Amino acid sequence: MLKLSKTPNLTELAYLSVKQQLLNGSFREGSKLTEEYLAGQLGISKSPVREALMRLESEGLICIEARRGAYVRKFSEKEVRDLYAVRELLEVHAVGIAKITPELLASMAESIERTRTHLQSGDKLRHIEEDIHFHGLIAAATQNAEFSKLFDNIQQKSLLCRMATFYLSAIMAPISHQHIYVALSDRNRERAQQAMREHIVFVRDSLLKSLETEREIMDLADQKAVLDPQH
Repeated sequence: MLKLSKTPNLTELAYLSVKQQLLNGSFREGSKLTEEYLAGQLGISKSPVREALMRLESEGLICIEARRGAYVRKFSEKEVRDLYAVRELLEVHAVGIAKITPELLASMAESIERTRTHLQSGDKLRHIEEDIHFHGLIAAATQNAEFSKLFDNIQQKSLLCRMATFYLSAIMAPISHQHIYVALSDRNRERAQQAMREHIVFVRDSLLKSLETEREIMDLADQKAVLDPQH
């Protein structure tokens, strides 16, 4: 990490720096995040780091527990199901009420092209940022400020899940987005809602399958350790 210059808004800078590292995979799931280490790496005091960690906890990216401290969040299967159930409800609803304008459709088409570009170049972080942007365009088109706030909160909480599903489902993102775009272009909201639902469910199931495979691998490792304690 680059040391940060001592500017008035050190909390914001600490927040952005740690968040970027969470999203680019520098900190693995379950990794402990100590105020001392982060403050030393950033060249600032622990106070703004502490505030930054609290903000990241509110967004669901990390967990902070008494005695254990702060650590990178690891989603359980139930948490994934719950999160994506809320995403499905919100995003299918958004497609159903979004105001369809030439500007919205043009922005969606441009986003899909950028998604393809980032996918081809293997730019994981930009691909995920663009995915969030695409879904945000539809949410903003509902013209409901309270809905947008709720939607943004869920978007933040799903960031780590999106990172985990990049190699599992990223190739399908531009295809799914294209289906949603075409349906809205045709003013077929029912088809657009179905396309959105299938998109969310596909990503959810990909992540759940990954978690299941990871659990099976860990179970096999535990069994091997019991049968062969010397290794």
